Amino acid sequence: MDDAPDARLDPVTELLLSEAGEIAEPIGVLDDVDGALCRTLADRGYTARVWCDEVRAERAVPQPWRRPTPQQAVAGVRTVLWRLPRALGAVDEYAQAIAEHADPAVRMIAGERDKHLSRSMNEALARHFTSVHASLGHRKARALIASGPIASPASWPRTARLEAFELDVVAHGATFNTNRLDRGTALLASCFDRLPAASTAIDLGCGSGILAALLARRGMRVSAVDVAWSACDAAGLTASANGVEVDVQRRDGLAGWPQQVDLVVTNPPFHVRAAKDTSPTRGLFTQVGDVLTDGGELWCVYNAHLPYLPWLRRAIGPTEILARDRAYVVTRSVH
Repeated sequence: MDDAPDARLDPVTELLLSEAGEIAEPIGVLDDVDGALCRTLADRGYTARVWCDEVRAERAVPQPWRRPTPQQAVAGVRTVLWRLPRALGAVDEYAQAIAEHADPAVRMIAGERDKHLSRSMNEALARHFTSVHASLGHRKARALIASGPIASPASWPRTARLEAFELDVVAHGATFNTNRLDRGTALLASCFDRLPAASTAIDLGCGSGILAALLARRGMRVSAVDVAWSACDAAGLTASANGVEVDVQRRDGLAGWPQQVDLVVTNPPFHVRAAKDTSPTRGLFTQVGDVLTDGGELWCVYNAHLPYLPWLRRAIGPTEILARDRAYVVTRSVH
């Protein structure tokens, strides 16, 4: 293979293809974040079974290549090309899936930028493969290469009990904060005794579904929305574990939402992968304004340093601060 840098490819994608060498088929691909890996494989005459956690990444993958779960993407494959996730739980879960479902002769090539790699990732992979080693560095990226799968029973998704809410929370390794209660969500939930008498609600960016389950317990008709499969599947499992009904939708925001709702709650992200980026959240606020009924409310928790207060007032309407601590602010906006 030509070692000259390919200007079309980011360093991680280029490294994955370079380290793969002569690729043994069938091929499984996990988290092709921009579609470049799949496009290059197609250009070289390959097909692949592909799974992406984020629906935005999935859209760049040819429809016939898509698989609904990571297990189905790696079932029986001999090569796995994998963009490593940030969360160690996700590394563990997907490595376990590869080891259990791929061909015994599978060779796995997983890559990321140097600054996002850690020795703990090697250790997670070593629990599921007999051989794990790192490639040489390439344009500030590196690959972890594994073979010799050690099959073991699936240990994900996992359940934890939140005694404060008498709630069983289910999560995948890539689910935001897995099944723990993060400080922002805790602060927002602490204000729920002041919620309006809403009949319909959306948990936007639902993660493991903690807020959605709490709203459903109050008798609301609740939808849980997230871009990530690892969140949506977890939210559905959390709802089932607690005996409540939640309509879970994997989608990119609320554009085209079919009906207006009385209440939206959100703990929105302010990163796109590793980079700080608040612009998607600003767009979400505009979408929320489009789906709220007259007098409907948006309840939002966010890091106190972020400039969301004027955005909320412009996109939704009058906004007040309900609670705050040293790190987070909870706001109530009335449409």
